Amino acid sequence: MRTARTAAALLVVVALAAGCSGSGGKDSEDEGNGGGGGKAAGTPRLKIAMVTHSGEGDTFWDIVQNGAKEAAKKDNVEFLYSNDKEGKGQAELVQAAIDKKVDGIVVTLAKPEAMKAVLGKAREAGIPVVTINSGGEFSTRFGALSHIGQDESVAGEAVGDELDRRGRKKVLCVIHEQGNVSLEQRCAGVKKTFGGTVTNLNVDGTNAPGAQSSVSAKLQAAKDIDAVVTLGAPIAAVSVKAKQDADSDAEIDTFDLNAEVVKRLKAGEVGFAVDQQPYLQGYLAIDELWLYRTNANVLGGGKPVLTGPAVVTKKDVPRLEKYTARGTR
Repeated sequence: MRTARTAAALLVVVALAAGCSGSGGKDSEDEGNGGGGGKAAGTPRLKIAMVTHSGEGDTFWDIVQNGAKEAAKKDNVEFLYSNDKEGKGQAELVQAAIDKKVDGIVVTLAKPEAMKAVLGKAREAGIPVVTINSGGEFSTRFGALSHIGQDESVAGEAVGDELDRRGRKKVLCVIHEQGNVSLEQRCAGVKKTFGGTVTNLNVDGTNAPGAQSSVSAKLQAAKDIDAVVTLGAPIAAVSVKAKQDADSDAEIDTFDLNAEVVKRLKAGEVGFAVDQQPYLQGYLAIDELWLYRTNANVLGGGKPVLTGPAVVTKKDVPRLEKYTARGTR
């Protein structure tokens, strides 16, 4: 309920800002693509960089970018995106954004210690930062305006509760990026509330065949595993194939949502998904930096701005299919 109230309040803020900028009303309805948009704001042109820890081929970040690009179009912002799954590489990309004298930086904190020093440099340069998706507990400490995302521990606990409702007893939690604090928090959250046993398995999320082989081998070795929890949508598809390879009866469940997961929910190949609304993370991050630069606004009142979690099942498919098809959910 708290999450719903926060999200509703934020949507009101965004709507009001859009109205004040001249990008709302009939022109927006005529020119928008169904995901927002319309005429750009009449405010000065800004340049905002987003630097994430995404590995290659992770469709989650396509959805984040779609939200960011839509807000950038509305807010008269030049949007710059870059990514590196290694902490050192991500920090170097943030430094490159600082060197370009951008007006704001959106960054993830999957490997927070690698980002601490460079975010201090952003602060010294007077560049506001908004963190999204991961490492929310480090956001304020590192000088960010706010953090936008879901509480990963709470999301994991919700999964543990859902697995209990489904009568599961032994779970394999697949971590597709070793050292990512948010992924570790998800599995820890599952363990906290789940009545059965949870075993973690580390795989390389950028190597689908290798990940599939690792999950399959684990399912073959432990036939009593009755649920596999993946921490990203692409690994859910890989695990469905691994289940088939191992001739296992385990249910595949996942964090995150995309068109592929919705298709597999519809087919009964995935039991449920946890949606953290990545489109909203990208959209609100750009919007907040625009609001901060043009009106000194800060979202969240010093607290994280929550975009999830929400458990999505087969019954939700008819409502979500058109949105996942266009890359906004």
